[in-house]
Order: sequence, then C-alpha cells, then structure tokens
Amino acid sequence: MADTILTETALALRRDWDLALPGTLSEEAILQLLAERIVTILERGAETFYQLMYRLDISEKKLNAILGEDNVPAKIARLVYDRQLEKIKSRHENRMRREDLDPELQW
Repeated sequence: MADTILTETALALRRDWDLALPGTLSEEAILQLLAERIVTILERGAETFYQLMYRLDISEKKLNAILGEDNVPAKIARLVYDRQLEKIKSRHENRMRREDLDPELQW
C-alpha cells in the first residue's frame, strides 16, 4: 500500500508540477525535483507562487513561518509533498469506505 501511495503521489506531482521523475522513485528524489521546480516558480514572482499555494490549500501560516528560514525551497517542497500525500491517502480511505457500504445503499 505504501508503494502505491508513493507512486500515486509522484504521478500527481509530475502532472501538476511538470516534474521529470527518475526511474526509481524515492521520497528524497521527488522532494529534490520539487524544490528545484519551486525555485523556478519563485523566480517568476510572488503572485504566481502564492496563487499556486492557495490552489493547493497550503497554509499561509505555515508558509510564512518557513520564509524566514534557511533552505526555503526544500521546506516548501516538503509542505507540497505532504499535502499531496494527504490527498492521496484520503482518496484511498474514502474509496475503501465506499466499497464497505451495502451495495443496495449505494447510488
């Protein structure tokens, strides 16, 4: 299950962030690629960056706490990765709940 979630998370990030994923997936490799992409987005301007963070539902409070620290792109990459991971896990849990329902009660 963990491999499935990692793969789905990587594929979603590849799609949404236009990442060129390596053949062997690892959380570290994905975070590194994501951090590099975040640097590119930050260079385009704050407005584009904040719009993207809002769309992803990344907490402004968490972002502001990170912005004054070292290695900001890596920490933002971690926030984005964790948020995507939450979404994937939630989808899996909801899918399992739907499958557990009595078929006669489903729409």
